[in-house]
Amino acid sequence: MAKAKKSSNTIIVNKKASHEFHFIEEFEAGIELQGWEVKALRAGKVNLAESYVYIKQGEVFLTNCHITPLSTASTHIEPDSNRLKKLLLHKNEIDHLIGAVERKGLTLVARSLYWKKGKVKLKLILAQGKKLHDKRAASKEKDWNRQKQRILKEGRY
Repeated sequence: MAKAKKSSNTIIVNKKASHEFHFIEEFEAGIELQGWEVKALRAGKVNLAESYVYIKQGEVFLTNCHITPLSTASTHIEPDSNRLKKLLLHKNEIDHLIGAVERKGLTLVARSLYWKKGKVKLKLILAQGKKLHDKRAASKEKDWNRQKQRILKEGRY
């Protein structure tokens, strides 16, 4: 039995987000990048773990997304690995996000980066933070499922 291969268009997934948040709604956003950043993304030199999304003056930004510049980057620019990146969304989507974040107290989480028709897209999740007891319950359930699979595989049932 072969393992399922990761989709070739996925660049990176923020796995930490599923442990920290309950996902409510997801959006697809374009992202403004410079040329050296696109090249670094093709090489997989990106980290989304500590990144977050915020809204300022009706625009949506991604911050703390660390893109490591390649050593072959152009010499006429100064690459900034933690540059603020503007996210491209429709006005009605931005209005919906503003309402959810300000009125309901939800959080915007960067879930994954992927390629779509030659462009880089960001899966943006509207989420609510998990409480400590929720994290513990999720961890116990994950351990139990892993143990069940092990028992079934060994045939000790």
